[in-house]
Amino acid sequence: MKTSHFSFDLPDELIAQYPSNRRGESRLMSLNRKTESITHHSITELPELLPEGSLMVFNNSRVRKARIYGESSTGGKVEFLLIKPLTEEETDGRRWLAMVSKAKKQKPGKRYSFAVGMEGEILRIEGSHRVIEFSNPIDDSWLDKHGRMPLPPYIKREDEFSDADRYQTVYSENTGSIAAPTAGLHFTEETMSALAEHKIETAFISLHVGLGTFLPVRTDDIRDHKMHSEDYEISDSAAAAINRAVSEKRDIIAVGTTSVRTLESEAQRIGTPAVDPGRRSTDIFIYPGRSFKLVNHMLTNFHTPESSLLMLVSAFAGKENIDKAYKKAIENKYRFYSYGDAMLII
Repeated sequence: MKTSHFSFDLPDELIAQYPSNRRGESRLMSLNRKTESITHHSITELPELLPEGSLMVFNNSRVRKARIYGESSTGGKVEFLLIKPLTEEETDGRRWLAMVSKAKKQKPGKRYSFAVGMEGEILRIEGSHRVIEFSNPIDDSWLDKHGRMPLPPYIKREDEFSDADRYQTVYSENTGSIAAPTAGLHFTEETMSALAEHKIETAFISLHVGLGTFLPVRTDDIRDHKMHSEDYEISDSAAAAINRAVSEKRDIIAVGTTSVRTLESEAQRIGTPAVDPGRRSTDIFIYPGRSFKLVNHMLTNFHTPESSLLMLVSAFAGKENIDKAYKKAIENKYRFYSYGDAMLII
């Protein structure tokens, strides 16, 4: 299947540059895979649209303020997106894998000055990334003070004070992502309470969102695309809730493609519809033709053309259904991407 089959024209004005005025006020499209029907709602109606007794699985990863700026010895300003700390024990949090602006100029041996006297040097090149070693350990406490929120490139503005709150889910807990699990941005404390009132059980897993989730597919044939690996963790309590729902034949609703990838990675690894507790990584790439072993329903946002996320939802709902739904979304001026509106696929 060709990557170009997943292209579509999207008016720029439908790419959300800001979140809704208040969290939890987004629009919600519901797509029924079997009947192919499409209905329009508000996100506040979500609990009423879900099967009573189902289990909703959330990704509680928290976005790291991973974007920092350094000044080179020649006075140039260079942006670093810190992807993850490297695990060499002797570096004690000083070495990070990073994406760097003007990458061709950023070579091993180049040094930079950062906030409050922090220095850094590029040690080596790893693919399109750089390994940088800082003069002192960089942790999330340092980044909270001196880093910026890593808004995606289709948001054509600098991050603002409000993004520190609005680009996190209300239930975020485990820091490690460089992009938000955006389907979760729609939930408020009131919505979470409404789920309980409608007898929807909840469970929380963590997948730390990396570059692999959002990079475009650049191969002509989608089967040639390779996903970057991302780390995930399933607690004992979450594993028990998920496996109990399977054994009781209750529906599992994944909030976001990251939750889908975590659950389906586990089912693929084990070979049955089940998960094990623990920390692992996944590079699973789900596209049309792949089956789903655990996920029955999905809440997601509207995704970019030719992206692995669009291919995932096409695999889940059927490409013709997604094509039809996206056409309707554009006609009805739904807002797209990270700060946009939501879609429930049942």
